[in-house]
Amino acid sequence: MTAQDHFSGIKNSSGLSLLSSSMNPAELSNLNSKYEINFFSASINAANNKVGFNDLINNSGTIADLIFQGNEPVNLRIDAEIYGPGFAIKKDKWAFAVISKAYAKLNFIDIDPKLGEAVNNGTLGSIVNTSLLSNKNNQRVNGTSWGEIGFSGARNLFENEQNKISVGTSLKLLFPGSYTNFGADQFQGKINVVLGEAYLNDTNANLKITYSGNLNNGFTDFSDYSKSLFGKLNGFAVDLGLNYQLKETDGYKLNAGVSVKNIGGMTFKDTNNASTNYTLNIPPSSPTNAGLNLNNFQNVNSLEEAETILLNSGYLTKKQSDKDIKVKLPTIFVAYVDVKVLPKFFVSLYTQQKMNSDSENDQITTQNVVSITPRFSLKNYDVYSSWSTNEISGVTGGFGFRVYGFYLGSSSIITALTSDSKQADLYLGYRLKLK
Repeated sequence: MTAQDHFSGIKNSSGLSLLSSSMNPAELSNLNSKYEINFFSASINAANNKVGFNDLINNSGTIADLIFQGNEPVNLRIDAEIYGPGFAIKKDKWAFAVISKAYAKLNFIDIDPKLGEAVNNGTLGSIVNTSLLSNKNNQRVNGTSWGEIGFSGARNLFENEQNKISVGTSLKLLFPGSYTNFGADQFQGKINVVLGEAYLNDTNANLKITYSGNLNNGFTDFSDYSKSLFGKLNGFAVDLGLNYQLKETDGYKLNAGVSVKNIGGMTFKDTNNASTNYTLNIPPSSPTNAGLNLNNFQNVNSLEEAETILLNSGYLTKKQSDKDIKVKLPTIFVAYVDVKVLPKFFVSLYTQQKMNSDSENDQITTQNVVSITPRFSLKNYDVYSSWSTNEISGVTGGFGFRVYGFYLGSSSIITALTSDSKQADLYLGYRLKLK
């Protein structure tokens, strides 16, 4: 997947080759039926580094109030993946598939909590009058939605009674929907509270303000994502994969693979596109000019409105502007192994590691993940518990099951109920095998 670790646990199941091919296209060669049809699958994942379930239960404040507490930069990711109809076929040494997907993402990346609190509330609280800001990272608020149709193929390169080696590839046609990004790089400044309102002054930063499509109308409202999942064809990406199986009579003793996913990108084109580089320069406060009043952003619903306020303040200087918005998918390296420990009992190890930096303004984000999943597996049933360490939310543990073609699970439900987990996710789906 192009984002967080969706369908954790179930995608390693030997009974869901079409879903597994999203992890590694070479997995198509392991189809155990002539045909496989995917009707519908969906996964949503929310993770952050500040607010846990206990915080939500024991505090009366809003999530925004909670997440901007403390001094650690804020990282928050909300990520959804939706599979539409898909079809796979296996013939001799070859297997082919076509599947449709849609994605929606909202990210807060390395946001200074004091700046976030001041923008969110218009003040820094009653006991704080001055706050120094210094963040060398590129602080980003980013929303993206797009659709995808993938064409995959896999082939057995070598197979005997004990071993099988397969390769696979996917060509993905990308349909960019909407994109919005606010980046503030090398941010240095000061916030003063004057008569109960927060003012930004003595500030320097490089800003990148980009928007295309419906998300500019309010990219924290997920109704805007549903309107923007599929645009016009304007991008391509490729997945490459290798798979190995140590076989036995009724399946395999070991199934392992590596893949490189999402090599490519897309271009957002819209008559209302805007992508501009600015320098922000606000002088130190004086008796006649306290600086930029952050209370002005309280009722802002779009980046275009925020950009207008900044331009009207006179503190912005335009450096470069473009109409076409080119973004890169999050290229990741995936490796996994699924081992049969006892009859009907398997243990899977999985990792995904991003190959690009999330700090770039044209980069769609992801996170690094390592997980382990013990699984009890029969022909028509799976029961499993996936445990992961995630770059943003830390350790999570969950539970899931499959009954024939239906599957349901969460990779964080156990830690959400038993500890202060900073992640929540849920997935479900249904597929049909035809002999």
